Amino acid sequence: MIKLHEKYFKPFISAQQIDDALARMAEEIANDIGDEIPVFIGILNGSFMVVSDFVKKYPKPCEVTFIKLASYEGVKSTEDIQRLIGLTQDLTGRTVVILEDIIDTGNTLAEVHRIFRNENVKTLKIATLFYKPEAYKKDFKLHYVGIEIPNKFIVGYGLDYDGLGRDIPEVYQIKETQHMTNLVLFGPPGAGKGTQANFLKEKYNLVHISTGDVFRFNIKNETALGMLAKSFIDKGELVPDQVTIDMLNAEVEKNADANGFIFDGFPRTNAQAESLDKLMESKDSQIDAMIALEVDDEILVGRLLERGKTSGRPDDADESIIRNRITEYYSKTAILKDYYNAQNKYFGVDGVGSIEDITVRLSTAIDNL
Repeated sequence: MIKLHEKYFKPFISAQQIDDALARMAEEIANDIGDEIPVFIGILNGSFMVVSDFVKKYPKPCEVTFIKLASYEGVKSTEDIQRLIGLTQDLTGRTVVILEDIIDTGNTLAEVHRIFRNENVKTLKIATLFYKPEAYKKDFKLHYVGIEIPNKFIVGYGLDYDGLGRDIPEVYQIKETQHMTNLVLFGPPGAGKGTQANFLKEKYNLVHISTGDVFRFNIKNETALGMLAKSFIDKGELVPDQVTIDMLNAEVEKNADANGFIFDGFPRTNAQAESLDKLMESKDSQIDAMIALEVDDEILVGRLLERGKTSGRPDDADESIIRNRITEYYSKTAILKDYYNAQNKYFGVDGVGSIEDITVRLSTAIDNL
């Protein structure tokens, strides 16, 4: 992740992918043009890297020149484009290839065609390294396209955000959820996870998503996903991960403007953790940390037996059941600990002490992210 001015950008296209695309474009254009010497024209400012690397790969003689047009303000492509620097050579009867860094709306391309209408060129071809088909509004043909990309703002490899980023050799995509914090909260039965989740969601203004609560809501309200989940439960089968992910997705969608989420009770397996990563990536976000409350087994057993005196839950009243629940938790958490440790996202927090002390420890871990 990089920060330019006040905005964050995430890795999108590697330098190797760019290099491969330029090599392919150079070969295609050389094959089409043959032995004729073309004039390659770059559109400044963004195309300076594209032109430089492209002509190094072009296998035959060529000429190079530049024109400059203005079409961007900040992260928005404007309708008003002005020709700032024109051509200084006679292009009559020449094959001209416009080398663009990116084509999105096509407004710049419309101006290019207007400029060259009076240049009496033999052939005008358009080549662009990046192309946003979703944003393109014109009918001009694009003869050569390096990489098609979604309609997201990008920086790097000649492209900038308010002057910064042109020097970066890779391409980064804007992170639309700029300041979201997403946590997976884990803890064995009796660790006080629910209590702490309530404090954390208030302190950091996060949305607490408890898998158990989500299941109960969907089943009680007989949503399509709830009825699907119930059909598996009634047969004594595990609810497929995809059904759970679809429920979580619906909760995330309901709270699209949230500062972030606390996921409680999910994931429980590596496959579920990977699915959650994909879900958050589709929201232009990510899981920032798995925070696990760590409590000695005997303390957990004592807490749950005490809770069982008032909770009415039968699984809080039987010590053997409690110990089995704790054993099951560790067998699952050990796998997830390795998964998040590999990403430097696992944080164990001492869960023994007063509620206030534990909240302070959790807050310290979160503040240090």
